[in-house]
Amino acid sequence: MTAPHIPILRQGKVYKSLDVQTVNQLGTDEPAAEISFACADMIKYDLNKMGQAREALKKFSCKELVDITKKAGEIFLNDDLPIGTDGMMQSPEDYVMSLAATSGLPHSLIRMNMKRLGGIFDQIDLIFRGLTRGLDWDVLDKGYGEQGGAPVSFSATTNELAVILPSNSPAVNALWIPSIAMKVPVLLKPGREEPWTPWRVIQAFIKAGCPAEAFSLYPTQHDGSGAIIRRGGRVMLFGDDSTVKQYENDERIEVHGTGYSKFLIGEDEIENWEKYIDTIVESVSANSGRSCICTSTIVVPKYGDEIAEAVAKRVAEIKPLAQDDPEAKLSGFANPKFAEWINAAVEEGLSSGGAVDVTAQYREGERFQEREGMNYLQPTIIRVDGFDQDLAVREFLFPFASVVECPQAEMLEKIGPSLVVTAVTKDIDWINKLFDCPHIDRLNVGNVPTNRIKWDQPHEGNLFEFLYTRRSFQIAEIA
Repeated sequence: MTAPHIPILRQGKVYKSLDVQTVNQLGTDEPAAEISFACADMIKYDLNKMGQAREALKKFSCKELVDITKKAGEIFLNDDLPIGTDGMMQSPEDYVMSLAATSGLPHSLIRMNMKRLGGIFDQIDLIFRGLTRGLDWDVLDKGYGEQGGAPVSFSATTNELAVILPSNSPAVNALWIPSIAMKVPVLLKPGREEPWTPWRVIQAFIKAGCPAEAFSLYPTQHDGSGAIIRRGGRVMLFGDDSTVKQYENDERIEVHGTGYSKFLIGEDEIENWEKYIDTIVESVSANSGRSCICTSTIVVPKYGDEIAEAVAKRVAEIKPLAQDDPEAKLSGFANPKFAEWINAAVEEGLSSGGAVDVTAQYREGERFQEREGMNYLQPTIIRVDGFDQDLAVREFLFPFASVVECPQAEMLEKIGPSLVVTAVTKDIDWINKLFDCPHIDRLNVGNVPTNRIKWDQPHEGNLFEFLYTRRSFQIAEIA
């Protein structure tokens, strides 16, 4: 099969660039795709015309766009869709194979993420009402109305939602999908190894009846990404801490960096720790540990050694398998140097003392593995002496977590910023302190894995409040 050419989309119009780059299938010299790359000047020029894209969406009611979104979800999951510029079509299975070939994700995880994205499309009406706190759709259609018996008016903060996407997980596309129902077009910069999901989502929307002008896709280099970040009206930025930290105080930019999510067991439940091992294992290893909502630190008042042993023994069962193996749960790395860097960082932390790799006694071979041209990091559970150890609060793109003992009374001052915290406790006083803790973005109380979320209660930012601002208004009769 000829590798498809992924073009630039300029408000839905296909543009083939002179700057074409090839993405190979992992472990081979065979091309998986040719990709047109956009220059910064093109992106700057097009950003000035995004008002036209918004006007195209404003011709639809929110209810119509919700219905289109639901239909697009069915199409995304089930239909053959155009891919590239030469009339090629991509079936759902072709999509799985293409994404696996460039990302290292096993087929089972891609299908899981497909189903997850399908749920976002299907639940868009619930998500819309959750994000807007029950706002009637027609308020955005008219520009004003009532909410809870009080007059309200909202105006858009931007003509577009620009998104700098990563390559690590297709499910991150769920975060921008609701913007279409909110009448805000999208401008997407895909990850180099993952143009497949945003392209397929766009084509599903267009086939469902959404105006093509609402979608722009710009594969680009760092200068193009910089132009998007500097000039976009509202920007959703994914990256590591060094990338996103410089923008954390820019109200135009919603940063999605390292999550540092944590699993806590309270003093009142620690004697029952064995009941929670299944939940901890899922929290650490779901989606091959690639999500910012996966647990990276397990904090307990005692039994740290026993809990580390129990979790390590379980996650060590997750081994590198062929991508098409239905039992595969571990992702490979598209860039072998990245895997080597992560492995070196773990080893450096271990060499500094006060930390032990508990999984070493259970896994087969070294942490870093090569298999059939792919590079893997086997799951790793580290027992650390305290929060002052290098590996106590670290996050990596594979199933990795540290286990640290800490008195319950000191946990909230020690855990630091946490995207998600699961706290297993019935202690009402402590629960109230957890709710009052400013460092926790999303709180789960009880036996809930950190990776289980509800999209109508976002774990990082509220898309509606990012794209719209509330205005005061009065309407008086004119004599």
